Amino acid sequence: MNELPLIDDFEFIFKNNIPIIDTRAPTEFEKGSFPNAVNLPLLFDEERKEVGTCYKNHGKDKALELGHKLVSGEKKKERVKLWVDFAKKHPNGAIFCFRGGLRSQIAQKWIYENSQISFSKIVGGYKQLRNFLIENIESSTLRKKFIIIGGKTGCGKTILINKIEKSIDLERIANHRGSAFGNMTSQQPTQVNFENKLSIELIQSNKNIILEDEGANIGSIQIPKSFFNKMSISPLIILERSMEERIEINLSAYVENMYKDFRAKNNTNCEKLFSNYWNNSLDKIQKRLGIERYSILKKELSFALENFLNHYDSDLFRNIIEQLLGNYYDPMYEYQLKNKKKRIIFSGNFEEIIGFLNTKNY
Repeated sequence: MNELPLIDDFEFIFKNNIPIIDTRAPTEFEKGSFPNAVNLPLLFDEERKEVGTCYKNHGKDKALELGHKLVSGEKKKERVKLWVDFAKKHPNGAIFCFRGGLRSQIAQKWIYENSQISFSKIVGGYKQLRNFLIENIESSTLRKKFIIIGGKTGCGKTILINKIEKSIDLERIANHRGSAFGNMTSQQPTQVNFENKLSIELIQSNKNIILEDEGANIGSIQIPKSFFNKMSISPLIILERSMEERIEINLSAYVENMYKDFRAKNNTNCEKLFSNYWNNSLDKIQKRLGIERYSILKKELSFALENFLNHYDSDLFRNIIEQLLGNYYDPMYEYQLKNKKKRIIFSGNFEEIIGFLNTKNY
Protein backbone atom coordinates (compact mmCIF):
# COMPACT_ATOMS: atom_id res chain seq x y z
CA MET A 1 0.00 0.00 0.00
CA ASN A 2 1.32 3.45 -0.96
CA GLU A 3 1.61 6.10 1.73
CA LEU A 4 -1.83 7.64 2.13
CA PRO A 5 -2.28 11.39 1.48
CA LEU A 6 -2.18 14.15 4.07
CA ILE A 7 -3.65 17.64 3.83
CA ASP A 8 -2.62 20.68 5.89
CA ASP A 9 -4.04 23.53 3.81
CA PHE A 10 -6.73 24.52 6.30
CA GLU A 11 -7.74 27.68 4.46
CA PHE A 12 -8.39 25.66 1.31
CA ILE A 13 -10.55 23.22 3.29
CA PHE A 14 -12.80 25.93 4.69
CA LYS A 15 -12.79 28.34 1.76
CA ASN A 16 -14.04 25.58 -0.52
CA ASN A 17 -16.34 23.83 1.99
CA ILE A 18 -14.45 20.57 1.55
CA PRO A 19 -16.60 17.74 3.00
CA ILE A 20 -14.84 16.19 6.00
CA ILE A 21 -15.38 13.18 8.25
CA ASP A 22 -15.06 13.72 12.01
CA THR A 23 -14.16 10.33 13.48
CA ARG A 24 -14.36 11.53 17.08
CA ALA A 25 -17.03 10.25 19.46
CA PRO A 26 -20.50 11.90 19.39
CA THR A 27 -19.94 13.79 22.66
CA GLU A 28 -16.77 15.32 21.25
CA PHE A 29 -18.58 16.28 18.06
CA GLU A 30 -21.48 17.87 19.96
CA LYS A 31 -19.11 20.12 21.93
CA GLY A 32 -17.73 21.55 18.72
CA SER A 33 -16.96 20.70 15.12
CA PHE A 34 -17.31 22.34 11.71
CA PRO A 35 -20.27 23.06 9.40
CA ASN A 36 -18.68 21.00 6.60
CA ALA A 37 -18.09 17.99 8.90
CA VAL A 38 -20.19 14.86 9.38
CA ASN A 39 -19.75 12.73 12.49
CA LEU A 40 -18.90 9.11 11.57
CA PRO A 41 -17.13 7.87 14.71
CA LEU A 42 -14.53 5.14 14.94
CA LEU A 43 -15.42 4.71 18.61
CA PHE A 44 -18.74 5.68 20.14
CA ASP A 45 -18.88 7.26 23.59
CA GLU A 46 -18.88 4.14 25.75
CA GLU A 47 -16.28 2.44 23.57
CA ARG A 48 -14.04 5.50 23.75
CA LYS A 49 -14.45 5.54 27.54
CA GLU A 50 -13.42 1.88 27.79
CA VAL A 51 -10.39 2.40 25.57
CA GLY A 52 -9.39 5.52 27.50
CA THR A 53 -9.56 3.69 30.82
CA CYS A 54 -7.52 0.83 29.37
CA TYR A 55 -4.90 3.26 28.05
CA LYS A 56 -4.63 4.91 31.46
CA ASN A 57 -4.26 1.62 33.32
CA HIS A 58 -2.39 -0.60 30.84
CA GLY A 59 -0.82 1.60 28.18
CA LYS A 60 -1.17 2.28 24.47
CA ASP A 61 -0.71 -1.25 23.09
CA LYS A 62 -3.42 -2.77 25.30
CA ALA A 63 -5.77 0.12 24.52
CA LEU A 64 -5.21 -0.35 20.79
CA GLU A 65 -5.85 -4.07 21.14
CA LEU A 66 -9.10 -3.38 23.01
CA GLY A 67 -10.17 -0.84 20.39
CA HIS A 68 -9.76 -3.37 17.57
CA LYS A 69 -11.70 -5.91 19.62
CA LEU A 70 -14.56 -3.47 20.26
CA VAL A 71 -14.74 -2.44 16.61
CA SER A 72 -14.71 -5.76 14.82
CA GLY A 73 -17.08 -8.02 12.89
CA GLU A 74 -20.37 -6.38 11.92
CA LYS A 75 -19.57 -3.18 13.81
CA LYS A 76 -16.45 -2.71 11.76
CA LYS A 77 -18.26 -3.48 8.50
CA GLU A 78 -21.00 -0.94 9.28
CA ARG A 79 -18.57 1.84 10.16
CA VAL A 80 -16.25 1.18 7.24
CA LYS A 81 -19.24 1.18 4.87
CA LEU A 82 -20.26 4.65 6.06
CA TRP A 83 -16.74 5.98 5.54
CA VAL A 84 -16.39 4.36 2.12
CA ASP A 85 -19.80 5.63 0.98
CA PHE A 86 -18.77 9.14 2.06
CA ALA A 87 -15.40 8.84 0.31
CA LYS A 88 -17.05 7.67 -2.92
CA LYS A 89 -19.50 10.56 -2.80
CA HIS A 90 -16.82 13.10 -1.84
CA PRO A 91 -13.48 11.85 -3.24
CA ASN A 92 -11.97 15.31 -2.64
CA GLY A 93 -12.93 15.15 1.05
CA ALA A 94 -10.80 14.49 4.10
CA ILE A 95 -10.88 12.81 7.51
CA PHE A 96 -9.76 13.81 10.99
CA CYS A 97 -9.84 12.93 14.68
CA PHE A 98 -8.79 15.00 17.68
CA ARG A 99 -5.08 15.44 16.98
CA GLY A 100 -4.89 13.86 13.54
CA GLY A 101 -3.62 10.68 15.09
CA LEU A 102 -4.68 7.11 15.56
CA ARG A 103 -8.44 7.17 14.99
CA SER A 104 -8.32 8.98 11.67
CA GLN A 105 -5.26 6.99 10.61
CA ILE A 106 -7.08 3.69 11.22
CA ALA A 107 -10.20 4.93 9.43
CA GLN A 108 -8.14 6.19 6.48
CA LYS A 109 -6.39 2.82 6.21
CA TRP A 110 -9.65 0.86 6.37
CA ILE A 111 -11.20 3.10 3.70
CA TYR A 112 -8.29 2.31 1.38
CA GLU A 113 -8.36 -1.43 2.14
CA ASN A 114 -12.07 -1.64 1.36
CA SER A 115 -12.30 0.69 -1.63
CA GLN A 116 -8.81 1.53 -2.90
CA ILE A 117 -9.70 5.20 -2.35
CA SER A 118 -6.75 7.26 -1.09
CA PHE A 119 -8.74 9.52 1.19
CA SER A 120 -6.83 12.46 2.69
CA LYS A 121 -6.17 12.75 6.43
CA ILE A 122 -6.01 16.23 7.98
CA VAL A 123 -2.70 16.92 9.69
CA GLY A 124 -3.17 17.88 13.33
CA GLY A 125 -6.86 16.98 13.31
CA TYR A 126 -9.54 18.93 15.13
CA LYS A 127 -7.09 20.67 17.44
CA GLN A 128 -5.10 22.22 14.58
CA LEU A 129 -8.24 23.12 12.62
CA ARG A 130 -9.72 24.81 15.68
CA ASN A 131 -6.51 26.73 16.43
CA PHE A 132 -6.36 27.88 12.81
CA LEU A 133 -9.93 29.22 12.97
CA ILE A 134 -9.36 31.05 16.27
CA GLU A 135 -6.21 32.66 14.88
CA ASN A 136 -8.11 33.59 11.73
CA ILE A 137 -10.72 35.56 13.73
CA GLU A 138 -7.90 37.59 15.26
CA SER A 139 -6.08 38.18 11.97
CA SER A 140 -9.30 38.93 10.06
CA THR A 141 -10.28 41.48 12.70
CA LEU A 142 -7.03 43.32 11.99
CA ARG A 143 -7.14 43.00 8.18
CA LYS A 144 -10.78 43.60 7.29
CA LYS A 145 -12.85 46.77 7.39
CA PHE A 146 -16.18 46.59 9.24
CA ILE A 147 -19.27 48.65 8.43
CA ILE A 148 -21.98 48.44 11.10
CA ILE A 149 -25.72 48.69 10.44
CA GLY A 150 -27.56 50.17 13.43
CA GLY A 151 -31.08 51.34 14.07
CA LYS A 152 -33.97 51.04 16.47
CA THR A 153 -35.20 47.62 17.55
CA GLY A 154 -37.44 46.06 14.95
CA CYS A 155 -36.43 48.31 12.05
CA GLY A 156 -35.34 45.34 9.93
CA LYS A 157 -31.55 45.47 10.31
CA THR A 158 -31.26 41.71 9.84
CA ILE A 159 -33.46 41.85 6.74
CA LEU A 160 -31.18 44.55 5.30
CA ILE A 161 -28.01 42.65 6.24
CA ASN A 162 -29.23 39.65 4.28
CA LYS A 163 -29.84 41.80 1.19
CA ILE A 164 -26.18 42.87 1.16
CA GLU A 165 -23.74 40.44 -0.44
CA LYS A 166 -20.72 41.49 1.65
CA SER A 167 -22.47 40.92 4.98
CA ILE A 168 -22.12 38.41 7.79
CA ASP A 169 -25.29 37.77 9.79
CA LEU A 170 -24.08 37.16 13.35
CA GLU A 171 -27.61 36.51 14.60
CA ARG A 172 -28.09 33.74 12.04
CA ILE A 173 -24.83 32.11 13.13
CA ALA A 174 -25.83 32.48 16.80
CA ASN A 175 -29.42 31.35 16.08
CA HIS A 176 -30.74 34.22 18.18
CA ARG A 177 -32.15 37.70 17.44
CA GLY A 178 -30.06 39.39 20.09
CA SER A 179 -32.77 40.69 22.45
CA ALA A 180 -34.90 39.48 25.35
CA PHE A 181 -37.35 38.15 22.74
CA GLY A 182 -34.52 36.76 20.60
CA ASN A 183 -34.83 33.03 21.31
CA MET A 184 -35.55 30.86 18.29
CA THR A 185 -37.50 27.60 18.20
CA SER A 186 -34.24 25.60 18.17
CA GLN A 187 -31.24 25.82 20.48
CA GLN A 188 -28.27 28.09 20.01
CA PRO A 189 -25.01 26.51 18.87
CA THR A 190 -22.17 25.94 21.31
CA GLN A 191 -19.75 28.83 21.72
CA VAL A 192 -17.14 26.77 19.86
CA ASN A 193 -19.43 26.12 16.89
CA PHE A 194 -20.36 29.81 16.72
CA GLU A 195 -16.70 30.82 16.62
CA ASN A 196 -15.88 28.14 14.05
CA LYS A 197 -18.73 29.22 11.77
CA LEU A 198 -17.86 32.91 12.15
CA SER A 199 -14.23 32.26 11.26
CA ILE A 200 -15.19 30.23 8.19
CA GLU A 201 -17.47 33.02 6.97
CA LEU A 202 -14.60 35.46 7.47
CA ILE A 203 -12.38 33.23 5.32
CA GLN A 204 -15.04 33.20 2.60
CA SER A 205 -15.78 36.95 2.82
CA ASN A 206 -14.39 40.01 1.04
CA LYS A 207 -12.10 42.63 2.53
CA ASN A 208 -15.03 44.79 3.69
CA ILE A 209 -17.75 43.26 5.87
CA ILE A 210 -21.20 44.63 6.72
CA LEU A 211 -22.38 43.62 10.20
CA GLU A 212 -25.42 44.35 12.34
CA ASP A 213 -24.89 46.41 15.48
CA GLU A 214 -24.87 43.96 18.39
CA GLY A 215 -24.18 43.85 22.09
CA ALA A 216 -21.25 41.82 23.39
CA ASN A 217 -23.55 38.80 23.70
CA ILE A 218 -26.14 37.35 21.34
CA GLY A 219 -28.26 35.30 23.68
CA SER A 220 -25.85 32.87 25.37
CA ILE A 221 -23.18 33.41 22.73
CA GLN A 222 -20.31 35.82 23.35
CA ILE A 223 -18.87 37.63 20.35
CA PRO A 224 -15.05 37.19 20.42
CA LYS A 225 -13.62 40.14 22.33
CA SER A 226 -11.28 41.52 19.67
CA PHE A 227 -13.99 41.17 17.01
CA PHE A 228 -16.55 42.98 19.18
CA ASN A 229 -14.07 45.73 20.03
CA LYS A 230 -13.52 46.30 16.31
CA MET A 231 -17.29 46.47 15.78
CA SER A 232 -17.56 49.04 18.58
CA ILE A 233 -15.27 51.55 16.84
CA SER A 234 -16.26 50.91 13.20
CA PRO A 235 -18.25 53.30 10.95
CA LEU A 236 -21.99 53.16 11.65
CA ILE A 237 -24.94 53.41 9.25
CA ILE A 238 -28.39 53.98 10.76
CA LEU A 239 -31.43 52.27 9.23
CA GLU A 240 -34.52 54.44 9.65
CA ARG A 241 -38.07 53.10 9.77
CA SER A 242 -41.38 54.51 11.02
CA MET A 243 -43.00 53.08 14.13
CA GLU A 244 -45.78 51.54 12.03
CA GLU A 245 -43.28 49.80 9.76
CA ARG A 246 -41.38 48.48 12.79
CA ILE A 247 -44.58 47.16 14.36
CA GLU A 248 -45.39 45.26 11.16
CA ILE A 249 -41.88 43.78 11.01
CA ASN A 250 -42.13 42.65 14.64
CA LEU A 251 -45.62 41.20 14.22
CA SER A 252 -44.30 39.13 11.34
CA ALA A 253 -41.09 38.00 13.08
CA TYR A 254 -42.14 37.48 16.69
CA VAL A 255 -45.79 36.47 16.32
CA GLU A 256 -46.64 35.02 12.91
CA ASN A 257 -43.31 33.41 12.02
CA MET A 258 -42.54 32.24 15.55
CA TYR A 259 -45.88 30.49 15.79
CA LYS A 260 -45.38 28.91 12.35
CA ASP A 261 -41.94 27.68 13.40
CA PHE A 262 -43.25 26.18 16.64
CA ARG A 263 -46.08 24.53 14.73
CA ALA A 264 -43.72 23.11 12.10
CA LYS A 265 -41.38 21.63 14.71
CA ASN A 266 -43.86 20.52 17.36
CA ASN A 267 -47.40 20.45 16.05
CA THR A 268 -48.89 18.80 19.16
CA ASN A 269 -47.39 21.20 21.70
CA CYS A 270 -46.92 24.37 19.63
CA GLU A 271 -49.49 26.49 21.47
CA LYS A 272 -47.89 25.91 24.87
CA LEU A 273 -44.39 26.53 23.45
CA PHE A 274 -45.49 29.76 21.79
CA SER A 275 -47.17 30.98 25.01
CA ASN A 276 -44.09 30.08 27.07
CA TYR A 277 -41.87 31.92 24.61
CA TRP A 278 -43.83 35.16 24.97
CA ASN A 279 -44.31 34.93 28.74
CA ASN A 280 -40.68 34.02 29.44
CA SER A 281 -39.40 36.77 27.16
CA LEU A 282 -41.52 39.41 28.86
CA ASP A 283 -40.45 38.12 32.28
CA LYS A 284 -36.78 38.70 31.35
CA ILE A 285 -37.32 42.47 31.25
CA GLN A 286 -39.70 42.68 34.21
CA LYS A 287 -37.34 44.72 36.40
CA ARG A 288 -36.52 47.20 33.67
CA LEU A 289 -40.17 47.66 32.78
CA GLY A 290 -41.15 48.38 36.37
CA ILE A 291 -43.93 46.71 38.33
CA GLU A 292 -46.82 48.80 36.97
CA ARG A 293 -45.88 48.64 33.29
CA TYR A 294 -45.00 44.95 33.52
CA SER A 295 -48.35 44.12 35.18
CA ILE A 296 -50.30 45.94 32.46
CA LEU A 297 -48.39 44.25 29.64
CA LYS A 298 -48.65 40.84 31.33
CA LYS A 299 -52.45 41.12 31.48
CA GLU A 300 -52.63 42.29 27.88
CA LEU A 301 -50.33 39.45 26.82
CA SER A 302 -52.54 36.90 28.55
CA PHE A 303 -55.55 38.20 26.62
CA ALA A 304 -53.62 38.30 23.34
CA LEU A 305 -52.33 34.74 23.72
CA GLU A 306 -55.71 33.30 24.63
CA ASN A 307 -57.44 34.90 21.67
CA PHE A 308 -54.59 34.47 19.19
CA LEU A 309 -54.56 30.74 19.76
CA ASN A 310 -58.30 30.69 18.97
CA HIS A 311 -58.31 33.05 15.97
CA TYR A 312 -54.63 33.43 14.89
CA ASP A 313 -54.97 37.20 14.67
CA SER A 314 -51.51 38.75 15.14
CA ASP A 315 -53.08 42.21 15.54
CA LEU A 316 -53.83 41.22 19.11
CA PHE A 317 -50.12 41.80 19.80
CA ARG A 318 -49.97 45.19 18.06
CA ASN A 319 -50.32 47.36 21.15
CA ILE A 320 -47.97 45.15 23.19
CA ILE A 321 -45.26 45.51 20.55
CA GLU A 322 -45.84 49.24 20.22
CA GLN A 323 -45.55 49.68 23.99
CA LEU A 324 -42.39 47.58 24.16
CA LEU A 325 -40.79 49.51 21.31
CA GLY A 326 -41.85 52.99 22.39
CA ASN A 327 -41.49 52.70 26.15
CA TYR A 328 -38.70 50.17 26.58
CA TYR A 329 -36.46 49.63 23.54
CA ASP A 330 -36.48 53.13 22.01
CA PRO A 331 -35.35 55.02 25.16
CA MET A 332 -32.59 52.46 25.64
CA TYR A 333 -31.53 52.86 22.01
CA GLU A 334 -31.53 56.67 22.19
CA TYR A 335 -29.33 56.52 25.29
CA GLN A 336 -26.84 54.15 23.64
CA LEU A 337 -26.80 56.17 20.41
CA LYS A 338 -25.43 59.24 22.22
CA ASN A 339 -22.10 57.44 22.56
CA LYS A 340 -22.09 56.38 18.89
CA LYS A 341 -22.96 59.64 17.10
CA LYS A 342 -19.38 60.38 16.02
CA ARG A 343 -19.24 57.05 14.18
CA ILE A 344 -22.36 57.65 12.04
CA ILE A 345 -21.49 58.06 8.34
CA PHE A 346 -25.01 57.75 6.86
CA SER A 347 -28.69 57.37 7.75
CA GLY A 348 -31.56 56.31 5.54
CA ASN A 349 -34.05 53.65 4.49
CA PHE A 350 -33.29 50.31 2.79
CA GLU A 351 -32.86 51.67 -0.72
CA GLU A 352 -30.89 54.72 0.37
CA ILE A 353 -28.44 52.64 2.41
CA ILE A 354 -27.89 50.11 -0.37
CA GLY A 355 -27.36 53.00 -2.80
CA PHE A 356 -24.86 54.62 -0.44
CA LEU A 357 -22.92 51.37 -0.03
CA ASN A 358 -22.80 50.87 -3.79
CA THR A 359 -21.69 54.46 -4.39
CA LYS A 360 -18.89 54.17 -1.84
CA ASN A 361 -17.98 50.71 -3.21
CA TYR A 362 -18.17 49.11 0.23
